[in-house]
Amino acid sequence: MLLRKRTIMLMLVDLILVNLAVFLSFYIRFIEVGNIPSEYYLTYYHTAWVAALLYLGVFYVFGLYRRLWQYASTGELLLILFAVSVATGGTVTAVYFLAPMRMPYTVTLLMWFMTGFLVGASRFIWRLVQENMFTQQAAGAQKSVLIVGAGDAGVMAARELKNRNYRDGRPVGFIDDSERKQKYQLMGIPVLGTRRDIPRVVKGHEIGEIIIAIPSASGDVIRELVEICKRTGVALKIMPGVFNMISGTIDTTAIRQIRVEDLLGREPVTLNIDEVAGYLTGEIVLVTGGGGSIGSELCRQMAKFNPQKLIVAGRGENSLFDIEQELQADYPALVVEVEILDVKDQEKVELIFQKYRPQVVFHAAAHKHVPLMERNPEEALKNNVMGTSNLAEAADRFQVKTFVSISTDKAVNPTSVMGATKRIAEMIVQTTDRRSKTRFVAVRFGNVLGSRGSVIPTFEKQIARGGPVTVTHPDMVRYFMTIPEAAQLVVQAGAMAEGGEIFILDMGQPVKIVDLAKDVIRLSGFEPDLDIPIKFTGIRPGEKLYEELLTAEEGTSATRHKRIFVAKPNAIDEEKLKELIQVVKERGSYLSGEEVNGLLRSVVATFRQKPAKAAVRSDSNLGEEKRQDDSAKGNYGAG
Repeated sequence: MLLRKRTIMLMLVDLILVNLAVFLSFYIRFIEVGNIPSEYYLTYYHTAWVAALLYLGVFYVFGLYRRLWQYASTGELLLILFAVSVATGGTVTAVYFLAPMRMPYTVTLLMWFMTGFLVGASRFIWRLVQENMFTQQAAGAQKSVLIVGAGDAGVMAARELKNRNYRDGRPVGFIDDSERKQKYQLMGIPVLGTRRDIPRVVKGHEIGEIIIAIPSASGDVIRELVEICKRTGVALKIMPGVFNMISGTIDTTAIRQIRVEDLLGREPVTLNIDEVAGYLTGEIVLVTGGGGSIGSELCRQMAKFNPQKLIVAGRGENSLFDIEQELQADYPALVVEVEILDVKDQEKVELIFQKYRPQVVFHAAAHKHVPLMERNPEEALKNNVMGTSNLAEAADRFQVKTFVSISTDKAVNPTSVMGATKRIAEMIVQTTDRRSKTRFVAVRFGNVLGSRGSVIPTFEKQIARGGPVTVTHPDMVRYFMTIPEAAQLVVQAGAMAEGGEIFILDMGQPVKIVDLAKDVIRLSGFEPDLDIPIKFTGIRPGEKLYEELLTAEEGTSATRHKRIFVAKPNAIDEEKLKELIQVVKERGSYLSGEEVNGLLRSVVATFRQKPAKAAVRSDSNLGEEKRQDDSAKGNYGAG
């Protein structure tokens, strides 16, 4: 009903404006004689009623009455001119056949111009009235907003606040380091200074919120801006990168709280869509560990490429239920099958492969918690080694096209049971590839922000309790990725698989855990060591100060994707590997810790268990350990 009333009102306004335009066109044409000549009265009469019908009909067909004119732009102006041109042509043609006197050419041009001007002006006057009303509302808004970044993203942020009628705050100024932008205005909003001026601007303009809108900024720049902004004590948000808006992964209204991953400043992951779609579209895809952080994200990524069927397998019924519900809601046409599966159960693995005949397998199921696996080494051996062996054998037997196993940087020169078992899983993948038609590959990467067992959720829980935040060692560093970018690169690596490769994902620069802890504390609105203390607890069993992505022997070669490298293959003693698998099959849970360690060392020559160390050590020892770790990184550029 509201739409009908609005349309009728606009049509009545246009009816008045069109008749006014027709009258003015004839009046101006014959202004020299003082009035419209009598022989043209009938022409004027026919023109008036024909124009009224045609203009309103064309405007309706062209959708002018379905536009929100408070957001009118040049696109709407061009639409009005096009509609007026069509309606004017129709009117002239109709009058030519109806009226005894032909319409003067001057009247035709004047009518086109006057109608376009009056109708266009009416729309843009409405927009100005609306903007003035919003500006008056904004003047009384409680929160003044400062936008850091006077580029395209900053303008988008200001426009978004305006589109929300300033309910979320009124932009009062921009901050930008470019000297040429200083003292200029964008959208009527002044550039008030550089990042050094943020404290002064916040105080002088009573700023209630700061929005960082620099999508191209590095992690170091974002970190520095966060440091400066946090000292002002006002709320801080960030505008996501424009590349995310283009790819459709976020809404353009997603101005949100700043997160830790924003401080990494990582270049966006780009997929070769044609290549990925080529091996996933129309295929039956199996994901093990499908309810986990990486497994569930793999399901989300692959669902976009329309597989024939997606089999989500895992042990955790609740997490599997959650991802099933999510996929069914977001991709109703996708066929999703959920299977409760323990990868150690060889018979169930065989039955699932026999039932579904998957063509692509992503193996993400694994025990990953380092200290827990130190205390339960036989479980790490059973799950990570036997589970991978069961899946690899089934994939070979049922002629899977591509098998991708998810590995970890802890598999390199492992000091933990978990790392050693994941290295053996890589070996199983490589040795199986040598005798199989299936393309077997492994993908190795570091820690994933936000995953289960990640430090971020632990830090957040500790902060919620008032601290302390616990860090094992002040010099502990790790490579980090976000869950979506890790999953996307895994999918891309599968598209590049030829067989037997260990793909290594570019993790960027390693991050000190203590710096990460400080960032999380600050983003939670507190100051490290002032509001929330940081406590060093000592390195846990199996942990290293520095993780590596390559052994000294491996090195890397580039691939056609700049974020993915391939490790050169190591020699593998296949006989010892077979013996280990046989022992695990026969004795499994009855293996003692010493027996597990002995088996691991017999296959992984670089496995060296490290006992837990004190929280603080001398600089000389730290330097020596770092030199040893650095020497093993080979020529991998990202490390």
